[in-house]
Amino acid sequence: MAKKKFSPFSVGVKDLLHQAGEMRELTLDIVAPEHYGEAMAVVAEGAPLHIELRLEGLHEGILVTGEVHTVAQAQCVRCLDDVQLTHQVDFQELFAYSGDEADSYTVDHDALELEGIIRDAIVLDLPFQPVCEEECFGLNPDTGEKREAPAGEPSGTEIDPRWQELTKLLKPESPEAP
Repeated sequence: MAKKKFSPFSVGVKDLLHQAGEMRELTLDIVAPEHYGEAMAVVAEGAPLHIELRLEGLHEGILVTGEVHTVAQAQCVRCLDDVQLTHQVDFQELFAYSGDEADSYTVDHDALELEGIIRDAIVLDLPFQPVCEEECFGLNPDTGEKREAPAGEPSGTEIDPRWQELTKLLKPESPEAP
């Protein structure tokens, strides 16, 4: 028989089993075993995860309410600077005593395995388009340098040669001779 590997995300709940109304609070400080996310923002492998849990015994199972605090590595979508974002996400899930539904979580061997729930909560809450600051003006398309001020009005004198023919539509038409 293979020995079950210990997971830092596993929480023992023997004291709460079939004890409706019982409650316990717990704090976990662990590191991310892998990187979470694949887009512009990720929580890197080895990043600290501070997890505050509230475990409540119910008739159907154990209700887990949690809050995760961590740091995400991101790249600003406007100026491409690297950014560290403090990331906080909440989750709540019921671990049933019996797995009647295919998508439900269950209490397994007097313990709850929280890794999947925590990973999903973090990944789903990562910003899709992170910015270094709300007032980021992005990159100057001519120089490729980061803008320090908003883009000015176009000068109007420079017209892309591909659009030159359309400028004729902007000129007022001359009155037609009778």
